[in-house]
Amino acid sequence: PQLPHGHMPLPSFWKVVEDTLQQSGAQLRAFCQAFETVTPSLGTQPLTPAEERKVLSLVSKHGPDKLYQVTSNVSGSKDLDLTLLRGQIVALLQSLDTKGNTSRWLVDAGGPRGFVPAAKLRPY
Repeated sequence: PQLPHGHMPLPSFWKVVEDTLQQSGAQLRAFCQAFETVTPSLGTQPLTPAEERKVLSLVSKHGPDKLYQVTSNVSGSKDLDLTLLRGQIVALLQSLDTKGNTSRWLVDAGGPRGFVPAAKLRPY
């Protein structure tokens, strides 16, 4: 079977592949942002008893000054990224990732540990 771009020279073919991937990535980011803006805020709802127990456990393990609240839904895209809901409480473990990037923080979500964009966390 003949591929639609099979006649193209290799550099041009890879350019088409790259452009298509970038376009898909942009669409996915736009979808994620749209999803975050339409989901209702959990910030106004009281914590469930299970969430409260988790918060108390995080406080006893890490101290109250390490607690942060997730400001909008986070969908983890890389290995070790956490997927969290807006309003969830996490404890800060490190304000950088394994590569020294300070825009991704290592957090304890009351069980799972992983990375979250620092911009989506605010002190609790």
